[in-house]
Amino acid sequence: MIRDLPASTRAAPVGRLDHAVGRLVALLERIPHDLLALLGRLSIAGVFWQSGQTKIQGFALDPTLGRLELGWPRLGDFTVDLFRDEYRVPLLPPELAAYLATWAEHVFPILLVLGLGTRFAALALLTMTAVIQVFVYPSAWPTHGTWAMVLLYLVARGPGRLSLDHRIAARRAAER
Repeated sequence: MIRDLPASTRAAPVGRLDHAVGRLVALLERIPHDLLALLGRLSIAGVFWQSGQTKIQGFALDPTLGRLELGWPRLGDFTVDLFRDEYRVPLLPPELAAYLATWAEHVFPILLVLGLGTRFAALALLTMTAVIQVFVYPSAWPTHGTWAMVLLYLVARGPGRLSLDHRIAARRAAER
């Protein structure tokens, strides 16, 4: 029966759908980089911060749960054992790996939240992600791929205008 209709009548619904899809795509392409970068920075910082928090005692900060425990942070009693028995990162003694990873999981997320040294912090966490993927949990590639995608976006595109990096760059440009 559709073949009995004139070609212009048959094409009209397809043309309207094509137009609607095109308008939707154009609208989605207007999502600003600044928003994507901010969401990426905050979300991936949360992943690494929460992981770092599981490795220390004496200090706790979880804004989403409203948890704050002030004190001098130190490695948890179990943290070195975790690196010795489960993580087994090659080339580094478990004591050193525990300190380095715990430090990285706290410092680099703070830098990402502030948008300070963003590309460097994202690259450092991307390297950490690669180590975790290759040497610790190779079957967790879907999770690590998601982390890598966010971190690569930040390395490639930067932190956006809602960042200290942007303010510093704008100030330097104004001084020139």
